Amino acid sequence: MPRTADTLARDEQHWQGIARQFDLEPGPINLENGYFGRMTRTVAEEYQHNIHWVNRSNSVLVRQRFEQLDALQIRGQLAALLGVPDNAVALTRCASDALQSLIRNYNRLQPGDQVLVSDLEYDTVKSAMRWLARQRGVEVIEIVHPHPASFDSLVGAYTNAFQRYPRLRLMPLTYVTHRSGLVMPVQAIAAAAREHGVDIILDGAHALGQIDFDLTELGIAFAGFNLHKWIGAPLSLGFLYIHPERLQDIAPDMGEFHFPSDDVRARTPYSTPNIPALMTLPRVFEEHRAMGGAATKGARLNYLRHTWSEALRELPGVEIMTPQDPRLCCAISALRFTGHSDQQALVNRLLQDYNLFTVVRNGAGFGPCIRITPGLATPLEHMQRLIQAVTELARH
Repeated sequence: MPRTADTLARDEQHWQGIARQFDLEPGPINLENGYFGRMTRTVAEEYQHNIHWVNRSNSVLVRQRFEQLDALQIRGQLAALLGVPDNAVALTRCASDALQSLIRNYNRLQPGDQVLVSDLEYDTVKSAMRWLARQRGVEVIEIVHPHPASFDSLVGAYTNAFQRYPRLRLMPLTYVTHRSGLVMPVQAIAAAAREHGVDIILDGAHALGQIDFDLTELGIAFAGFNLHKWIGAPLSLGFLYIHPERLQDIAPDMGEFHFPSDDVRARTPYSTPNIPALMTLPRVFEEHRAMGGAATKGARLNYLRHTWSEALRELPGVEIMTPQDPRLCCAISALRFTGHSDQQALVNRLLQDYNLFTVVRNGAGFGPCIRITPGLATPLEHMQRLIQAVTELARH
């Protein structure tokens, strides 16, 4: 009888087998897996093979095979992974590129309209929205989410903004916030946005591969994603999504002419991509499915996060930045030492005294925090080391 994702999540022997698929460099324990994900050994080997193949064959391979056959098949496999039509996705270098393309080419704004930005968005997205406002003569409305957050407070913050600012037309929404790992209630927020005529551009950079979602159920028409975080692809790969019925609301990028105006691929800059990395994607998708996909990966990562965060949640001198609500949690979480103004000093202590590598994140209304992100190769033992380290540091 097949085991459930939750059962597998607690099976250390199973995940030791998964960990053996990765080559790990000796050194500090990496609890900053949110930056980018490791490739498995077989994916890295295939990537290297593709680099040499493309280098040997040069344009003969690319013109005769990749452009005419491989690229189309890879795009189809990507669309199948998301459960969307082929003509809804276009490959980019990363989620930031995808989101910038969607933001700058959104063509439904008129002078006097308003756009909404929250403190939890990625800084590149914030700056892109402010640029868009200057270019289109629209007003930027900025909100700061209450902390600690709850499902109702997050939805309520947007509902209140929609009611208070009736000229709102567009907003970005980060599915998994990169500072604290808070998972936004996307479906509920998107439903409220539709009622008030507000379009959402979803930042799915940290979501794909660890959250099992359906874009149609979420009610999302525009989104950008990474493939190099939880899917396990080489660096430099992402994509954008546009619901086919909304394609004309995103203009071709700077008059892009290499594809027809009714082709989603015209919504991104045309350039020579990382062809060897793209050629590696079929193996990446195969291994992602073999590991159980987002459901199984997400269950394991949530288990590791839950282990350390709940052990420390009541510890004096420590604040866990994400709530206990399972709807709002994922692999990424964060903490801060409440008796210390300099969180970087504690990051340094975690590394120097306990061999634990973490990172400080700034920029949200709740202030600086220490981001903790286990990975697929992280054993439960590393969470126990983190618990011990934070407990000892909190006493001093």
